[in-house]
Amino acid sequence: MATPAQWLEGARPRTLPTAIAPVLAGTAIAIATGGARWGLAALCLVVALGLVIGVNFANDYSDGIRGSDGEDRVGPLRLVGSGVAEPSHVKAAAFGCFGVSAVAGLVITIITGHWWFLILGLACILAAWFYTGGSHPYGYAGLGEVFVFVFFGLVAVGGTIYVQTDHVGAAGWVTASLIGFLACAVLVANNLRDIDGDRISGKRTLATKLGPQGTRVCYLALVFLACVGVVVVAALTTWWALLGLLMIALLVSPVKAMVTRTTGMALVPVLKNTGLAELVGSIGLFVAALI
Repeated sequence: MATPAQWLEGARPRTLPTAIAPVLAGTAIAIATGGARWGLAALCLVVALGLVIGVNFANDYSDGIRGSDGEDRVGPLRLVGSGVAEPSHVKAAAFGCFGVSAVAGLVITIITGHWWFLILGLACILAAWFYTGGSHPYGYAGLGEVFVFVFFGLVAVGGTIYVQTDHVGAAGWVTASLIGFLACAVLVANNLRDIDGDRISGKRTLATKLGPQGTRVCYLALVFLACVGVVVVAALTTWWALLGLLMIALLVSPVKAMVTRTTGMALVPVLKNTGLAELVGSIGLFVAALI
């Protein structure tokens, strides 16, 4: 039986900024363009947290039963791969989290009257499960970053804005894109860390296709585009939005690690700092909107 501490580690709390940041950034644009609806924003956060934690457990389960998380894997504890938890229990935890998201999403749908949200919510859950689940997981085909950009950027931020204002607008889509770029950067750093183990297990991520050097260039391009995105959002809304560039302070170390070709477990701080940079950037946009 896994201990509570092991379950917490299996939930991968370092990834939670990728759930919180889209809702903060989306609510910032809602404030700037039409006014926030705080109750709906809180429900969006519940949806996002449930999906992120759920996909972490789902990946743990699917990679574990496939044998992708072998002894040669680097990184945080995997519940199934390490044998500390029953696969069925981890799978149940994943769908429990998806269920929480579904309930929160249903409440949002009832309040807003936008019943097509149900289709969008189902698409989010399916995307979360089939990242590494099913017979043909898209995460094993190098498409993980594409889906992360769409669902953790465009859908998460755009959805948060639309739920509160009934429109998204140019500033909203740019914000969704820059958050998506940072979420992708987190995944790129994660896959660079796991590149050797993924090659051995046959997991074809974007990193295994690009190679170490190409993956590092991809990471640098993503964080650069995110910073440019903040400037564009500031030009479209308020120059106070440049507070979002405070995230650069947290990106200095990850960028240095990429340039100096850091590998293995030494990349773990890159994941942490990139996720925190995404969170700080969204907080900067949120504070700017309040000002």
